[in-house]
Amino acid sequence: MRVKGNDYRALEPPAVWTPALTVSVIIPAYGGQHRLDLVLQALARQTYPERLTEIIVVDNGSSPPLRLPADAPAGTTLLTCPAPGRAAARNTGLAHATGDVIHWLDSDVLLTPGAVEAHMRWHHRAAYLAVTGYIRFTDAPIPAELPDDLEKALEPAQPHAWIVDLVERTRGLTDNPQRPFSIHVGGATSVNARLIAAAGPMDEDLILGQDTEMGYRLAQAGAVFVPEPLARAYHLGPTMRMRDKAPIDRISHAYVADRIPAYRWLRSHPGRTWKVPYVAVLVDGTTGYETVRATVDTVLAGTIPDVSVTLTGPWQDLTPDRRHPLTDPNLDLALVHGHYRHDPRVRLAETEDVSPAIPWILRLPAGWAPAEDGLAKLLELARDEGLGLINILLSESPEGLVRARLERTASFARAALVTRPGEDLDDAVDDVSGVTWVEGDSYGFTTTPDIPLGRRSALRTRLDAQAETVRLAKETERLRGQVAKWRDEAGRWRKSAVELRREVGTLRRQLTAANRTQRGLRALLAASLKRAWTRKPG
Repeated sequence: MRVKGNDYRALEPPAVWTPALTVSVIIPAYGGQHRLDLVLQALARQTYPERLTEIIVVDNGSSPPLRLPADAPAGTTLLTCPAPGRAAARNTGLAHATGDVIHWLDSDVLLTPGAVEAHMRWHHRAAYLAVTGYIRFTDAPIPAELPDDLEKALEPAQPHAWIVDLVERTRGLTDNPQRPFSIHVGGATSVNARLIAAAGPMDEDLILGQDTEMGYRLAQAGAVFVPEPLARAYHLGPTMRMRDKAPIDRISHAYVADRIPAYRWLRSHPGRTWKVPYVAVLVDGTTGYETVRATVDTVLAGTIPDVSVTLTGPWQDLTPDRRHPLTDPNLDLALVHGHYRHDPRVRLAETEDVSPAIPWILRLPAGWAPAEDGLAKLLELARDEGLGLINILLSESPEGLVRARLERTASFARAALVTRPGEDLDDAVDDVSGVTWVEGDSYGFTTTPDIPLGRRSALRTRLDAQAETVRLAKETERLRGQVAKWRDEAGRWRKSAVELRREVGTLRRQLTAANRTQRGLRALLAASLKRAWTRKPG
């Protein structure tokens, strides 16, 4: 049965099953003998068959050295690893492990009795799973002996909050999560051994973040990540990250940024090159100097700066004719070689093999190049729809199709694990991720690319936008000042209107008084005239 994306629900284990796979539980430890004794006691209570379980404890330089208690489960081995670091200790255990499944376990994590069985039920359904249990962090006093009821003795406890949040936000990691590998934590995670062999061991160069970095490589190897709530465990005390999250993140991010391209926010600098680039572009380097250069320079100048280019060709056989270079039949090949041999973003290779850690591969015919933001738009389409392959139709003629291909490495790795004999790999990719076709014109693909200004153009655009933002901010401030001025003016107008109203009222009163006086004078004058007219002459 095939899983599309990370939707493992199609693999739901049956209620009745027969255990058959072996499991190697690897426990790196540094000091903490009593806690280790409790961890081994909890493993002795597991319901998964003891005959199928191997336990490897790796003493990572403890002083005094660790020992195995008398009641350690049968099949428990104690190894030593003097090289400091949990990654080195885990790799020591991994080198000695014989199980079909590797179960990472920390030396301060107590598994509930059915935890290993809950993990193994999933591994019997598919050989490409990474299963993570649910850990709760307890501040309860560490018991002298392992309690019969861990929940009763160690609760109340806190959940692994960010894992619970991630799982809930993505419907159990089934809703096209962009980074499901983040739940690969070493406290209580199990992985198929063949998947680890494909991904490689822990990175011992890392100081912190080894679990997440390995989870990323497991994803690149085709892993499906399953959170299993029935695989319960208790961590004795808080983790180092819970106590000091900010300084832990500061150290971890400084290293994993170079190795995990999916953490895009850690790669904000447009001029950096990284150990693991985000996209590898494969181009045939034998198709002519100008043709190759037009493609390579345009791709490198795009708005996705985190790109490397692999130019394939017989570079090892190249012996430029230094006496007669103009007549050298391999002149164009020599020009390509000389032009790019010192560019850290360009690799000259005999074959198209690229690192499996690179998440995206663009197979691009020489002479063609996308628009400045064409690759960015293709990547956005692939991420949003969870696609494993985008076929880009460039041209069509009676001679056939010319196309480019954007491939998700993880999807092709998963497809390779489930491909049936004789089946086309692209068909399997369609089942596990999805395949689509797009028109190259829609993403600006052309054989006559513009002058590849790329990031310079993007920078200029950003600077113009910033200048426009400053201008608009100043204009806003000017308008705010004008509004304030208008408000002050309106206040003065309102005050003047009040004063005018008062003056008008006074004038009206004065006019009324004048009118009354005028009417009185008129009456007096009329009376005087009347008396004068009626007076008889003497």
